[in-house]
Amino acid sequence: MADKFRPLKDAFGRFATGIAVATCRQPDNGFRALTINSFTSVSLEPQLVLWCLENKAASYPHFMEADSYAVSILSADGEALSNRFAGHAPQPLAATEYDIWETGAPLLKSRIAGFDCRVQRRHRAGDHIILVGEVVRFDSKDGAPLVYYASQYHSGFSTS
Repeated sequence: MADKFRPLKDAFGRFATGIAVATCRQPDNGFRALTINSFTSVSLEPQLVLWCLENKAASYPHFMEADSYAVSILSADGEALSNRFAGHAPQPLAATEYDIWETGAPLLKSRIAGFDCRVQRRHRAGDHIILVGEVVRFDSKDGAPLVYYASQYHSGFSTS
C-alpha cells in the first residue's frame, strides 16, 4: 500500500535535523529508549526543551507515565545507536552504556550533549504528544553530530 503521507514526509525531510535518543525510567527500574529527531530548545529562563512522541509508539505509555526524561544527542558515529532505538523492540541498555544523573533517566555515554529533564507539560498535537521538559542538568562535548536529511543519515558535518 502506498504511503499517502510520503509527499509531506519528503517535504519535511528537506529540513536537516540532529538525531537524539530520549530515555526514561520505568516503574520496574528498567529503561525505555527511543530515537528522536524532533528535539529543540524552547527557553533559556526557565531552561526548557521539547521533543515529540508519536501516539502509537511502543514507548508511548512509558513516557506518558514518567515524570522525567533524558535526551542524548548522538555523535556522527552514532548511526547504529539511532537504528537500534528506532526499532520496535530494541536491545535494552547495558549498564556500561549510560550515566545516571538527578532524575534517574539514563544518558548515553557516547553522547555529544545530554539533557536531564523533569517533565513540565505534555501537549496533545495531532498524532503526537509534545513533551516539554525543564533542564535540571546538561553537558556538551566536542564532536560532529549525526544529521538526518532527506531520509538519510549524514555525518560529514565539520565542527571546526
